[in-house]
Amino acid sequence: MACPPRYCTYVSPEDMRRGDGELVVKFEEQFCRIVKDGIAGRAGQLIRFRPWQKTLTYGVYARRPDGRYKHRRALIGLPRKNGKSAIVSGYALNALITGGQGAEVYGLASDKDQAKIVFNVTKRMVEMDEDLSQLIKPYRDVLEVPSTGSIFKALSSEAYTKEGLNPSFVVYDELHAAPNDELFNVMLNAFGNRVDPLMVCITTAGVKFDQTGGDSICYRQYQLGEQICKGEITDPTFYFAWWGAPDDADPSSPDNWEGCNPGYNDIVSAEDFVAVYATHLADGTVSDFKTKRMNMWVEAYKAWFPDGAWNGCKRQFEFVPPKKGVVLGFDGSRNQDTTALVACTVEPDPKVIVVGVWERPLDKTMAVGWHVPRAEVKDAIREACRKWNVREVAADEYIWISELEELAEEGIPVVAFPQTMMRMGPATQRFYELVTNKRLSHDGNPTLARHIANAKLKTDARGSRLAKDAPNSPRKIDAAVAAVMAVDRAGYWLIQDAPDTYQGVPVKDIHFVW
Repeated sequence: MACPPRYCTYVSPEDMRRGDGELVVKFEEQFCRIVKDGIAGRAGQLIRFRPWQKTLTYGVYARRPDGRYKHRRALIGLPRKNGKSAIVSGYALNALITGGQGAEVYGLASDKDQAKIVFNVTKRMVEMDEDLSQLIKPYRDVLEVPSTGSIFKALSSEAYTKEGLNPSFVVYDELHAAPNDELFNVMLNAFGNRVDPLMVCITTAGVKFDQTGGDSICYRQYQLGEQICKGEITDPTFYFAWWGAPDDADPSSPDNWEGCNPGYNDIVSAEDFVAVYATHLADGTVSDFKTKRMNMWVEAYKAWFPDGAWNGCKRQFEFVPPKKGVVLGFDGSRNQDTTALVACTVEPDPKVIVVGVWERPLDKTMAVGWHVPRAEVKDAIREACRKWNVREVAADEYIWISELEELAEEGIPVVAFPQTMMRMGPATQRFYELVTNKRLSHDGNPTLARHIANAKLKTDARGSRLAKDAPNSPRKIDAAVAAVMAVDRAGYWLIQDAPDTYQGVPVKDIHFVW
């Protein structure tokens, strides 16, 4: 028996019965064929819906008492190899044929190659069925129903070229890979004069952040669905069905594989999981296995820390600095970049919190003319020094020289921390050891978590230090850099205050601290 979805929005039996789900299932089982040999069947055989696929389709196509579609958009989350391309290709074909005069059906994806996957499967279904091939005329990039003027076309993420379209049905494949919100929003806003428009997004999980550095459109839609399922908010126009493992699931467990893959040992081979997991384990890419085969969200595919290490240091605590005080790490920036101020306690098991992060807004209209509020940043440093025993403010003087000199003249203990390989290399390694040995704790600040996830190690002959994934990447790492600086200098002060001991061992002799 197939596993149930982890989350699924409630749809009443009455709305399902009056909907088009049964008609769509019958259409696919009568006209749509498997296009490639697999354990689910041989190429050329008619598609056979499993019970879980039928229930899913009934939910997507439910209708309200007034006869209109209940949902305007749907997000379906499935691990790879569970037959999602075949399902949504049939959805697209059904919309193309039954959408009335001038229906416009689009298959979307992050790039043209991905968009063509669903299109090519749909096109092949047409070619393999005699009835469909008489009704639909296939071209290289378009399927057309000449009798109604309806079309199906694949589009990619260059959203600026999509204005003026009038979609009636949209399939968005692998929404998690969308580089930004633009294509999603363009299509959703173009539904205006359609009677029963519907966007079906089907995806595996992925990295939570898109190329802008903020939460991706897919992750935000996932969070919305999660909130709806938990009863925290209401949105009757959104259908959400998500198969996936919990965040703390063991990725090596066959029970967990079966528990989040409805097609396990039916559509997708159980033996395949064993082989694929062994490969990812050997390559150090278990996070990739978790997203693709267990549909779990991750912070990054190629992360600075081992999977789950940073989240494993999250604690609930009140930030009460010890007698030895705290160190502030300050990473200043130009007007259009990010500035971060992070505090770290001077103790063997340090606590880290974000004091402030000043980041350019993701909204383009709000970002126009935005600059780092330097007066506000200086006031935050002053306030921290009034509130806590600040041993020093570790800061890279680059760009902020005058402001730091001003603070120093006021008696604030500003100490230069140039972000050179000589300084950042050892500091990065110490930070890594504290985190992986769970000697450091943090309060789960989402901005710091995002910056930590964005950070990569840049390695050369002189060592390793933090860097962006590309020189001009919009993915910010400034809070991570500030945290590394604060932790490193807090370690310096801990040693200066020796001969204190920790659990009977001199602090300066504790290997995994400083």
